[in-house]
Amino acid sequence: KQPRPAGPRLSILTNAGGPAVLATDALLLGGGQLAALGAETKARLDQLLPAHWSHGNPIDILGDASPERYAQALEIVARDPASDGLLVILTPQAMTEPTKTAEALRPYANLAGKPVLASWMGGPDIQAGEAVLNRAGIPTFAYPDTAVQAFLHMWRYTDNLRALFETPRLAPPGRRPAERQAAHTLIREARAAGRTLLDEAESKTLLAAYGIPTVPTTVAATSADAVAAANDFGYPVVLKLHSRTITHKSDVGGVKLDLADARAVGEAFDEIERVVTERAGRGAFLGVTVQPMIARDGYELIVGSSLDPQFGPVLLFGAGGTLVEVWKDRALGLPPLTTTLAHQMIERTMIAKALRGVRGQPPVDREALAQLLVDVSQLVVEQPAIRELDINPLLVSSKRLLALDARVVLHAGDVADDALPRPAIRPYPSQYIGHWIANDGTELMLRPIAPEDEPLLARFHETLSERSVYLRYLAHLQLNQRVAHQRLSRLCFIDYGRDMALVAEGTDGTGAKRLLAVGRLGRTGPRAAEFALLVSDAFQGRGLGSELLRRLVDIGRTEGLQRITADISPGNAVMQAVCRKLGFRLSGAPSDPTVEASIDL
Repeated sequence: KQPRPAGPRLSILTNAGGPAVLATDALLLGGGQLAALGAETKARLDQLLPAHWSHGNPIDILGDASPERYAQALEIVARDPASDGLLVILTPQAMTEPTKTAEALRPYANLAGKPVLASWMGGPDIQAGEAVLNRAGIPTFAYPDTAVQAFLHMWRYTDNLRALFETPRLAPPGRRPAERQAAHTLIREARAAGRTLLDEAESKTLLAAYGIPTVPTTVAATSADAVAAANDFGYPVVLKLHSRTITHKSDVGGVKLDLADARAVGEAFDEIERVVTERAGRGAFLGVTVQPMIARDGYELIVGSSLDPQFGPVLLFGAGGTLVEVWKDRALGLPPLTTTLAHQMIERTMIAKALRGVRGQPPVDREALAQLLVDVSQLVVEQPAIRELDINPLLVSSKRLLALDARVVLHAGDVADDALPRPAIRPYPSQYIGHWIANDGTELMLRPIAPEDEPLLARFHETLSERSVYLRYLAHLQLNQRVAHQRLSRLCFIDYGRDMALVAEGTDGTGAKRLLAVGRLGRTGPRAAEFALLVSDAFQGRGLGSELLRRLVDIGRTEGLQRITADISPGNAVMQAVCRKLGFRLSGAPSDPTVEASIDL
């Protein structure tokens, strides 16, 4: 019955210091914050409370607090804009009146936007007061730390919902088709050769195709080749085992760091060859890779992907390095990621605190790190033959992001393409992207809607007349209703496995992107869907509505639909004509409020 808090800031009102300490510890350890009392709030509390009150949060109103003091203090604190919720703690003392205090708090059970929780301590002595609070809609808890945990759960739920529908920033252009094809060819050739492990050089080539920065790497088959490559890079350098059978090079002595000259490089080459041959056989050693020694002036992270039997590819992010299995600081996510979901993954780890900057260290570029996670997500989605992917360590600092090492394991070549695991969440359906030229020569891109389209969709609604809005929604919707964030986020953030929305994207006179039309298919059953179309007034009459509907019908056919319908206003003669042209049947009596259009696929 209490509203969800808007943030993590809690005000604690108490008549005893010990329980307030328990509540404060639970709040801070759980990631919450003590609300900072404003100057006006403190001044009003000074006027109300005895001189020895705590003068801060937790607000100790002392053991002799009367019901009136509780109620008046709660009213003052509730008005403070820096507070997101309130916890009232009562412990039975000589002058305490638990039931009357509960009665005094009843008027404050429904504060707008702020939950009120209570911890009435004292067992049977306070049960009558608890009953009063519960009937009023104020939840009660036997212990103050339990009440705090309830507040934190409410806040996290609110925060997760807000983050899920947050408008992501416009993403940079995706990988070019040539880059995707090069990555696909590399993987296909490895599987055709009977290999399930890419070597380090191939793994870094794959990452580079998706814009993930890597360390320059040269493969050297002989000691002389290694020295020549080291001379080209400049010293110091790193030598790593080049193998197509060994995945963890450090476990077999296959990594040599900080080699300062040619002699050290030659000795390191010979030692890697000897140790690997002894431990894994001659076939495991194919040479070494030579890389410049990178100063470890940042944090080592791990980014990767592995398969789950139920969910398919699962992404991993966390603290990396050689102790990754010791720290086990990680967060999981399902591809495909948006920048918003990537930020959520980062925040669920302990290393996230260090990435903000600690002990005088500047913060890491969190936006660039989130985009890297999006790029890895795209790689995993577009290349389903990848079974496992590890980028460890990924070196991050305020100046750069750099993949120092990578491991890619593939599905065996005898696994058919249509049997490869797919993401649990359907990725962006890029196969439905196409171009179209209007009858006046204007070239447009017709593509599925994306979460990043919300700002463009809001501007699109500004171009619509009242008549266009009414014919689409069969109601008069005001602009502020149509562009509300909660509404547009749901329209842009869709499940492509269930619904589909196409937008027509063009440019304005300055070259900026704009949307000119939106067409939707929403499932009404397993094999049935309803369509809706809306074209900007300035672009009506150029054939765009017909083309959008034609493509929606084609998509419905491809997605296995058997029937598409729509309810059209009797006054929308243009839409009825478009439907007839594309093979829809129109039905309905003259007295019906709408005309039904339907087509069997």
